[in-house]
Amino acid sequence: MHVVVGTPGRVMDHMERGHLKLDELTTLVLDEADRMLDMGFHDDIAYVAKRCPGSRQTLLFSATYPEGIARLAKQFLRQLQEVKLLEQHEESKIRQRFYEVKPEERLDAVVRLLKHYRPVSTLAFCNTKQQCRDLVNVLRHAGIQALTLNGDLEQRERDQVLIQFANRSVSVLVATDVAARGLDIDQLEAVINVDVTPDPEIHIHRIGRTGRGDQQGWALSLCSSGDRRRVATIAEMMRCQLEVLELSGLTVTDDAPLVPPMSTLLIFGGRKDKIRPGDVMGALAGEAGLTREQVGKITVADQSTYVAVTRSLAKETVRKLSAGKLKGKTVKARILTN
Repeated sequence: MHVVVGTPGRVMDHMERGHLKLDELTTLVLDEADRMLDMGFHDDIAYVAKRCPGSRQTLLFSATYPEGIARLAKQFLRQLQEVKLLEQHEESKIRQRFYEVKPEERLDAVVRLLKHYRPVSTLAFCNTKQQCRDLVNVLRHAGIQALTLNGDLEQRERDQVLIQFANRSVSVLVATDVAARGLDIDQLEAVINVDVTPDPEIHIHRIGRTGRGDQQGWALSLCSSGDRRRVATIAEMMRCQLEVLELSGLTVTDDAPLVPPMSTLLIFGGRKDKIRPGDVMGALAGEAGLTREQVGKITVADQSTYVAVTRSLAKETVRKLSAGKLKGKTVKARILTN
């Protein structure tokens, strides 16, 4: 065995059971270190690191560098060498706007931003899990399809949330910084900061998820009158001018619903049933009569398959699939709803 990959807790569990011995380990990698600290893995990391050879090489990767990471680096790294990549965003690709609101207006202000800018996919950052839940309720009440990503979700639930959002079958994904770590979504039109984070590095890391490659994106942030200093610090770090605007200048169109272009279908059956993406596309074309342009991402998991199809065709597609065959078996499928 050349490489072992696992969470600190799972690695520690295998060590305690005698299934994993690290006597000849040459390199220890701590990836997403800031997230692991946020999730309370310090003691597990220490347990694993202390049982690795002292002559090993240790590599630590972190998107941000708070005090906890500095302490972790001093504790586990020897002859420390720091390599820091400056995260600079082109103003022409990520267009930033700050809007001043009263604290009690923040959640309704998100609805106003969405109805004005009308992005297809938006990642909204909240500071707490409760604020995430509250925002999702406000968005759904306004007729906007939204899901939340937080640490309370089981892995299967998290996977389904991410797949639906990546499939562009949900307009808004609401998350905390911890829950969104490592999240990489193609074609993300907007990032909304429901609160201005006190750490400008986190702000830069948040908005860097939009405007990637040759695409453009919006970075929309809500701030109170007391956040002006934070906005100035962000502007200083990003070496740009940031103006705080009024929400009253936004045009809201209530008669044009913000509807995602795709729906996600759940097909019962996956890799363990020897299903491949080509089999699914064949069934969609043959049984349901869909063209390649009407089908989005096809994700095959162990026991289930997720398919993005044009929203207006979703119900008829499920009906036709259920009347046909996939790999010689009757198809069981349904539309994933919020």
